[in-house]
Amino acid sequence: MAVGPGTLPEFFPVAGVKLGVASAGIKKTGQNDVVVFELAPGSRVAGLFTRNQFCAAPVTLSRRHLAETSPRYLLVNTGNANAGTGEQGMTDALTCCQALAEQAGVSAAEVLPFSTGVIGEPLPVQKLVGAMPHALTGLAPDRWPEAASGILTTDTRPKGASVQVDLGGHTVTISGISKGAGMICPNMATMLGFIATDAQIEPTVLQTLANELGEQSFNRITIDGDTSTNDACVLIASGQYGGPEITQNSPHLATLREALKAVYLDLAHAIVRDGEGATKFVTIQVNGAAATGEALDVAYTVAHSPLVKTALFASDANWGRILAAVGRAGVNDLDISALEIYLGDVCLVKNGGRAAEYSEEQGQAVMSQEDITITIDLKRGDVNETVWTCDLSQEYVSINADYRS
Repeated sequence: MAVGPGTLPEFFPVAGVKLGVASAGIKKTGQNDVVVFELAPGSRVAGLFTRNQFCAAPVTLSRRHLAETSPRYLLVNTGNANAGTGEQGMTDALTCCQALAEQAGVSAAEVLPFSTGVIGEPLPVQKLVGAMPHALTGLAPDRWPEAASGILTTDTRPKGASVQVDLGGHTVTISGISKGAGMICPNMATMLGFIATDAQIEPTVLQTLANELGEQSFNRITIDGDTSTNDACVLIASGQYGGPEITQNSPHLATLREALKAVYLDLAHAIVRDGEGATKFVTIQVNGAAATGEALDVAYTVAHSPLVKTALFASDANWGRILAAVGRAGVNDLDISALEIYLGDVCLVKNGGRAAEYSEEQGQAVMSQEDITITIDLKRGDVNETVWTCDLSQEYVSINADYRS
């Protein structure tokens, strides 16, 4: 179950980036569960990782390798998270990096590992190493669709985005894939995201873009309020587009940022639309806040409310649940007589209570839609923030109850 058509775009190959896929049989025999990215020499990579203190071994190792050198390969496996595995997990992650490095002719530090799947089980190193030759021999610039499918876990469909933009007479390509469906909450989510561009971007600017765009997209989505151990989002700049380096003072930085932002948002929204058991895609817009923190507190309180989420699933215009969530969000000195709450373009709450013009029929018409916007205007300042979420269905419970069986 998912919201919207969810078809993959036409992917534009990114010069300097090749992808390979293989089946290691980690969970299912014959299913692609290993993806390798090969990056051209001189490529630059920036990462944004989970803030979960129980972060997985591949997260720790990727952070370490990024600090040491410029990566040449990314190694991704699904079916096993290699999290909660102690020192053995670190040894296993490093063994896999070393095995790929030997086959590719690079150093182990030039390989970034990424894992996703079941927590607490040993990484099947031999299976993973055995699949590497097939992934490497199949490296090609046009394998984005296969890679999008090869990184999935409980997802029902692959997720991707691809755009091209002109920068000073040079065409820049941006392509990306993501995975995620459950245990989705900021800082980050149970997600992996890989975005590549052939633009040449100064390293500090690249990391700034990765942080800013990740914060505005993948760190603004939530399915169930759970932050995972393996989350990572990587921004790659191969530098192969033929134009000058993009620096902080470049006249083309703003155009590039907007193009990258569109890809980040598409990939993040695709995760919400494919949320486990999701039937609704919900935008929660908080306007008029005095500070970013209180805007996000309100947005996430509504987004994480089981009562709001189940009402959304039932298409039940029970607006009192939204009002109650706003009221318990912890905003100091909230003037409830001033704020307004809207469902779509229908005003629900005004002057401290139900809006005089509201009718149940209006609310029901909005709640019956697949895409729903809840707008909360706090009337306290000029800060606006947006969070994206979905409903909570019986299927979500079934998926997570049966996950390991």
